[in-house]
Amino acid sequence: MLPMLAGVLGSQDRLGASHASLPDMALPDTDFDALARLAAGLFDAPIALVTLVDQEWQWFKAAVGTTETRMRIKGSFCAHTIAAGGAFVVLDASHHPVFRSRPDVAELPILHFYAGVPILIAGKAVGTVCVFDVAARSEVPKKQIDELRRIGDVAASLLKLKDETSRRAHREGVLLREQQRLAMALQAANVGSWLWDIRAGTVACDGAMMRMFGLQADGTASAKAVFSAIHPDDRAATFAKLRQAMAADEEYDGMFRIRASGRWLLGRGRVHDRDTKGVPLSFLGMTIDVSEQQDAVNRTRLLLKELNHRVKNTLAMLQSLARQTLRQTSDPAEFMAAFAGRLQAISEAHVLLSDYEWGTIRLSELISKQLRPYVSDYAEQVELHKDEILLGPDQAVGLGLVLHELATNAVKYGSLSVPNGKIVLTARGVGEEGGAVLHLTWTEVGGPPVREPRRRGFGSLLIERSLDKIIGSSVKVEYMPAGVTALIRLPL
Repeated sequence: MLPMLAGVLGSQDRLGASHASLPDMALPDTDFDALARLAAGLFDAPIALVTLVDQEWQWFKAAVGTTETRMRIKGSFCAHTIAAGGAFVVLDASHHPVFRSRPDVAELPILHFYAGVPILIAGKAVGTVCVFDVAARSEVPKKQIDELRRIGDVAASLLKLKDETSRRAHREGVLLREQQRLAMALQAANVGSWLWDIRAGTVACDGAMMRMFGLQADGTASAKAVFSAIHPDDRAATFAKLRQAMAADEEYDGMFRIRASGRWLLGRGRVHDRDTKGVPLSFLGMTIDVSEQQDAVNRTRLLLKELNHRVKNTLAMLQSLARQTLRQTSDPAEFMAAFAGRLQAISEAHVLLSDYEWGTIRLSELISKQLRPYVSDYAEQVELHKDEILLGPDQAVGLGLVLHELATNAVKYGSLSVPNGKIVLTARGVGEEGGAVLHLTWTEVGGPPVREPRRRGFGSLLIERSLDKIIGSSVKVEYMPAGVTALIRLPL
């Protein structure tokens, strides 16, 4: 192959235009068959081709008079058409200095005549429309070449059209996949979308929106059905916000409940288009299910309200504890030790209640929290026989103080003042006429002999009065020689 010809065929610009216009250039395409037949008829030629040409091969997109689908470009007539960039004609190849030695020219059947025009894409010759004949010709009318050139132009237009169709299909496929991913993401996030046609009175909704509003999932609902699904208590405020957003051309942002399910939804959107007078025609928006977030907000409000109530009660209790403790001692160090212990007992109960969002806590956890600071081996020194008992906030705080005072007394004078002493606790839930009642027995075992004190200190008074807020409760302490016993009755 001539160097100049090889350079043209190997041009990266030409090859790039060729491969970009039709990536599957090696495959025949019946859409080009009519052009090949038209070219053959125009020249009354037995062979006609519509080809695409790369650096090594000439691919037949359509062919008349041959079953071949490709041929090597070396020695090809069409290579010269590509190099010429315009019409190329060989009247008698057997006398042509370049082609006369070609096998299909020198041997039977002999190809004598060739006429071809380039297929131009972006100014680059990417292929040809050509005809062959076994008979030589003396001349070719210019009109025939012009018509062949028009067939080449049609082939180029068809290639461009097929390329654009392919690119559009690819873009549409990408867009469709993006839409599917978006729809899946919105569905996973429980987000619904809608378009309200204000004049028609209809709302086009996706599946998520339909489910949120409890509507039939057919894609379109009447505006009346959608608005009727909103809880009556929230409907007027929702309408007012929508009207305000339309009038001020602002974004609508509002929360409301669904009448049937009671779930909270957050709606956002704005006017999508208006008529020439500025009247809203459609409203585009999205709706998000925020029930869990709203429930969390409501729980937080209730917890803050409960916490405020508990803090007030606790402050009043601490003031009373401080006054009573001061009455028992004038020694600051002794006061701090006694008061700090009682403050810690209240704190431990509060921590447990906070962990359970000021609901109920298990009796066993309260006992463990209050007694562990006073024993070196909880499993050996505290023996617990219990039913599964749940305590409310007032019960937990009051009982926590009782256990603290009993433990403090046991460390100073009772069973926990000696290595082998221990506490035996028996807790039973008993059904009585007024409801369930906790019967808790505190028994000290293995401690020194016990004698009833001559006077009752603040600790004894605190044990008896810590549960005063709970009607029907009582604490009775008995100083038995074998150890202190406390009998606690606490309505649940």
